[in-house]
Amino acid sequence: MATVVLLGTLDTKGREYEFLSEQVRAAGADTLLIDAGVVGDPQTVPDISHEEVAAAAGQSLAALAAAGDRGAAVAAMARGAGEILARLHADGRLHGVLGMGGSGGTSLVSGAARVLPLGVPKLIVSTVASGNTRPYVGATDLALMYSVVDIAGVNSVSERILGNAAAAMAGMARHYAAFRPSPRGRPCLGATMFGVTTPCVSTARRWLEEHGYEVLVFHATGVGGMSMEALMRSGHITGVLDVTTAELADEAAGGVLAAGPDRLEVAGELGLPQVVSLGGLDMVNFGPADSVPERYRERNLYRHNPAVTLMRTSPAESAHLGRVMAAKLNRASGPLTVFIPRRGFSTIGAEGGVFRDPAADEVLIAELRSHLERRVEVVEMDTDINDPAFARALAQRLHEHYQAWAAHHQDATTAAGKEERAEAEAGAPGRPHASTRS
Repeated sequence: MATVVLLGTLDTKGREYEFLSEQVRAAGADTLLIDAGVVGDPQTVPDISHEEVAAAAGQSLAALAAAGDRGAAVAAMARGAGEILARLHADGRLHGVLGMGGSGGTSLVSGAARVLPLGVPKLIVSTVASGNTRPYVGATDLALMYSVVDIAGVNSVSERILGNAAAAMAGMARHYAAFRPSPRGRPCLGATMFGVTTPCVSTARRWLEEHGYEVLVFHATGVGGMSMEALMRSGHITGVLDVTTAELADEAAGGVLAAGPDRLEVAGELGLPQVVSLGGLDMVNFGPADSVPERYRERNLYRHNPAVTLMRTSPAESAHLGRVMAAKLNRASGPLTVFIPRRGFSTIGAEGGVFRDPAADEVLIAELRSHLERRVEVVEMDTDINDPAFARALAQRLHEHYQAWAAHHQDATTAAGKEERAEAEAGAPGRPHASTRS
């Protein structure tokens, strides 16, 4: 039977977790209850105690409680719970994680659940699920369900919400337990896209799929770039068509779609083949028009839709972006080509577009080229980024990089295997070890 792990603070929400456990079992899954509370004794008996959770984090529960630092205690219990969840999953005893709480409980459960691999069901019923959820979800497939009322007792509203959550998680857990992934016969690539670079990415994606690749497209919304790079680290993605590097502009100018200071570094660090372009570097993203910072109100602004206002990057910002990109790409250890579209970085930055600014584009291109090391291949084309010829050139170069990288990787694997077999034979019974030969 599929097992749903219920993780929460049983010192304050024991009755609620008892109800949740009953509902999960009624929906056809087993449960395992983990207590991550610090304040007091649990209101119901857990399967894994809060002492065990603290110990898994290398902490003493008594010391955490005595310190009186709620933030530090939540962080420690999240680490310990994460260690336990990882062990349960490795042992085949976890097919989903379900929790509930306010900001503290959501932070604890999400911090622990994020250690689990992509595809493992993760659900939290939370009072903060209708606000800014990025600190809790991050780059994972964790789901939040708004609790409507506070998690304080089981009442006519909460019993419906928690019952739905339990039924949903039981179904997901059963599906996960029975799921058998399709055999992967195609290399998996990541690609970044905005609406303003969709024609380019769509053309390149189709070309790559016709040549035997699976292409995962990520919306360059900050968390999109983070998700793509997380899948690189997990080994799922082994090549990158990074057309839309717009998240760098948001990071530099305080936009709302930044992906953090490490964006555009992971593929190079891992030595993966990558083709990079300048998609969306002519804009910074903000929310509704009245959310644009005062210092930017006189800039070239474009209302993309009621919820999104774009700001054209200035020559100074463009120069900075060129230097930042070069510094990141110079550290790349794998195959790399930078493609530069001379006639615009987006649909609205091309000829006739509201963000067309050749002078600002030229500053970015000049700074990028002057700071890139000579070993980095650069291809300039006299097109805008969405020209089909540009898109096909991107795809073809990534294909060439990937073929060479895969061949080298296969040669290295074969050589390592031969070396291991030689060492095993040298140390086999009845044969002298290499170091004992005269």
